Amino acid sequence: MDFMLNGKRAFVTGASSGLGAATAKMLASEGVAVIVNGRNEKRAQETIDEIEAAGGKAIPAIGDLTTDAEAARLAKIALDTLGGIDILVNNAGGALRGDDNPDWTDISPQDYFDSFNINVVAGIRLAQAFVPGMCERGWGRVINISSTAARQSLGALHDYGPAKAAIENWGLNLSKNVAKDGVTVNTIEPGMIFTAGSVEFLHTLANQMGWPDDMVEIQRRYATEVFPQSIERLGKPEEIAAAVTFIASPLSEYTTGATWRVDGGTSWAM
Repeated sequence: MDFMLNGKRAFVTGASSGLGAATAKMLASEGVAVIVNGRNEKRAQETIDEIEAAGGKAIPAIGDLTTDAEAARLAKIALDTLGGIDILVNNAGGALRGDDNPDWTDISPQDYFDSFNINVVAGIRLAQAFVPGMCERGWGRVINISSTAARQSLGALHDYGPAKAAIENWGLNLSKNVAKDGVTVNTIEPGMIFTAGSVEFLHTLANQMGWPDDMVEIQRRYATEVFPQSIERLGKPEEIAAAVTFIASPLSEYTTGATWRVDGGTSWAM
């Protein structure tokens, strides 16, 4: 299928590994010039090397997005090298604590600030840098990566779940402002995806639950006992990347303000 993205320009945050890397590669395979953002220069370069080896175009923007100044510096790299951004994928973020079920009183106010900063405010910083240009050109896409933790509550992830709920609400609000200018804003809500970060979390969970140290069994138990799913396996980064690519394309012109769940049937709410 032709996603009609050839010649578009994308900025993908957290693209040095996991979902972001898979997304950057898939967009590049459709002819998109991709800014690869990440904090780890070596891993980001690996993503770029794979894209270029496949005939795509990728440019590094190494640094984090937790300060206004650093986000502005990274945005300037994109604007100087590509002249503008058509597709912003806000993927950077994650659960900052490795423990699965801490006493909520152990989570400090600073933990909440830090979680909201990387999971919400980082994306807002880049949207303010790129979306005005999208509106001027009459076409653009903002795609936020959320989590099932935004809607599913188990008495855990107290700092992470609310942050992801916030990015969904912020995206819905923004969609009302920019639709008239040809810009859509949507959110993808992944379930547990098998990445390096999720492996660390799953090992911690397995130790807490007394499960055997076998990753296949750990995945099965997670998908059947912790967050029961209709599909009893973890997701693949490429499955999220495929959803991003479709939403980024002109084929999704009629969709904005939506949250797409790609979670193996984890969520029970409509």
